[in-house]
Amino acid sequence: MWRRRSKMAKLQQQAEASPPLRTRPLAASLILLIGIGAIALGIGLSIAVGVADITLGTVWDALVRFDGGNNHHQIIQSLRLPRALAGALVGAAFAVSGALIQGMTRNPIADTGLLGVNAGAGFAVVLVFAFIPWLPFAYIIMFSFIGAGLGVALVYGIAYFSRGGMTPLKLVLAGAVVGSLVSGLSQAISLLFQINYDLAFWSAGGISTADWFQVSVMLPWIVAGLTCALILSRSVTILSLGEDVAAGLGQRTKLVKGLGAAIVMVLTGASVATVGGVGFIGLIVPHIVRYLVGVDYRWIIPCSAVLGAVLVLLADIGAKMIAVPYETPLGSIIAVLGVPFFLYLARRERREL
Repeated sequence: MWRRRSKMAKLQQQAEASPPLRTRPLAASLILLIGIGAIALGIGLSIAVGVADITLGTVWDALVRFDGGNNHHQIIQSLRLPRALAGALVGAAFAVSGALIQGMTRNPIADTGLLGVNAGAGFAVVLVFAFIPWLPFAYIIMFSFIGAGLGVALVYGIAYFSRGGMTPLKLVLAGAVVGSLVSGLSQAISLLFQINYDLAFWSAGGISTADWFQVSVMLPWIVAGLTCALILSRSVTILSLGEDVAAGLGQRTKLVKGLGAAIVMVLTGASVATVGGVGFIGLIVPHIVRYLVGVDYRWIIPCSAVLGAVLVLLADIGAKMIAVPYETPLGSIIAVLGVPFFLYLARRERREL
């Protein structure tokens, strides 16, 4: 009993001696205000840009004075608007998932794509397309949740039971191995069962197939996940200071990690089921947000959601404009930004070690 009290007292002293959090509430408030406006503008531009040339005025008319006999209005309401909304939702979900993972693991190069979460969710969806293709999307998204959870468990299991224990570098290496294995199996299954072009485009990160039904199914899951992430944000901030400090402050670290993992599974599973495995959003956005607003996750999470939505909307506009009349997969465009960013972070972390 005396030893336990002594240990708790030592942890409490460490917690009290830890440096104060560096936060910039004014910068965060400006990012949220400007970002929300950027999301609205990005949705309008995403709707206007495409094979059919549509002006922003026509977009506004279609939203406030819909005319069922107008072809442009039909294109906007049935195709482009749900696509833009899906892009904003998955951008926010991927970015917040990355922020949660980085905060809980204290791993600055963590991301759902790099840690096998996207690959696990995508593999589950490919199995559904191959063996039970008639399954409604509302059930496909459930399989995506399961696949995301299995991907996380496999990556963490490999890193944890490796010699020397789990480190940030081992997590990334395990994620790369698991992601490559699962992606290879997914491609083999798609070739064996001759799954059509839509799946190939989806697996590369295609958002063009999103429709109102998919948006209606994914919306409550992503809104619930983002809400829970905001509620958990204070605990993630404390956990990001280190498990010893968090324990000294009385936090139940295993419970926080479990809840955070569940939120990541929901956000990632819903996103992958809709647009495929788009990586690097959860790597790029949280780093930019931390640089701008500090290390308090009560600001990092909402700002990451806003900037993640903006990033995907801009990338989707680029996907429509690069090779007209064809579309470039969304995942390819973001990877062009994400790979150099990851290499920069990896090199910086190596120097610091």
